[in-house]
Amino acid sequence: MAMQAKTTPVASAAQQDKRDRQQKLKITLRAYLWLAPIIICMAVIVFYPLVNGLILSFTNADQTNIAQQIGAMSYPATYHFIGLQNYTTIISGWFQPGSDESHVIFQTIIWVVANCFFHFIFAMGLALILNRPMRGRTIYRTLLMVPWAMPQFVAAFAWRFLYNQQGGYINKLLDIFHLPAIAWGSDPTWALISVIIVNIWLGIPFMTVTLLGGLQSIPAEMYEAAAMDGASAWQRFRSITLPMLRPIAFLSTMLDVIWTFNVFAVIYLITQGGPFNRSQTLFTYAWTKAFQVPQHYGLGGAYGIIILVILLVFTIIYSRMLRSNETVY
Repeated sequence: MAMQAKTTPVASAAQQDKRDRQQKLKITLRAYLWLAPIIICMAVIVFYPLVNGLILSFTNADQTNIAQQIGAMSYPATYHFIGLQNYTTIISGWFQPGSDESHVIFQTIIWVVANCFFHFIFAMGLALILNRPMRGRTIYRTLLMVPWAMPQFVAAFAWRFLYNQQGGYINKLLDIFHLPAIAWGSDPTWALISVIIVNIWLGIPFMTVTLLGGLQSIPAEMYEAAAMDGASAWQRFRSITLPMLRPIAFLSTMLDVIWTFNVFAVIYLITQGGPFNRSQTLFTYAWTKAFQVPQHYGLGGAYGIIILVILLVFTIIYSRMLRSNETVY
């Protein structure tokens, strides 16, 4: 009896532990069951194309040597493994002056830097204005969201109409002031500028809302104390506003870099990357290589993997900044 009294609590604890493990297993299996449709969709839509693109990036696959079915005739694939040749072709092209690849990488840098810079500058100015007490502030904030709420393809077609060299309103306005019309679609420099302007217009609302939220989180007492000490508006902005906004500004800018790098619709719908590929970025150029004649699937796949690596680097930086920001707060 004494032995039974001693072992019963142990057996009871073991049984309880077993029941707990079974319950946790049921919860885990139920969670995976609910996640299964999403995992299957991700595997079909994301992972399979990614793996297929990775495999193709090591081959010379193009529209002439892939498996094809033409009428009753079936032609097997004849492409073969070429190692890192596609990657070396792309990267070496970046350092060849005058090549399309060198222009594209330079244009991508200009595209990202110009967009993110002007997003921040204009958004900071608007956020500072909207943070002040003023009549109709709610209306102005609502109007500010219009570009962000508008689908990109709608905005792209609207701006394409404005840029029309013959009947576009921008050139008509220039004509009123006796200024020469701008060849938005045929001049390489203006083609790149035109898509940058559109994307700046589309991206300002997000950055403004983000910075405005940061401004409203700064205690008003800090500004009042600085004003009592005789600090000017510029000194208050430099010593209070900028330091307090730095964490959220870094995070929003890094997110803006990722989004801007991924923009496709604006460039494709307005300039199609022309003229002479002078408004292409890495993202649009990868699509051009893979899906426009002549279709180089292997080279397009290599571009896709390079873009993925670049975005992963920025995503890791963003995630670390986000975690450090959460630690601070």
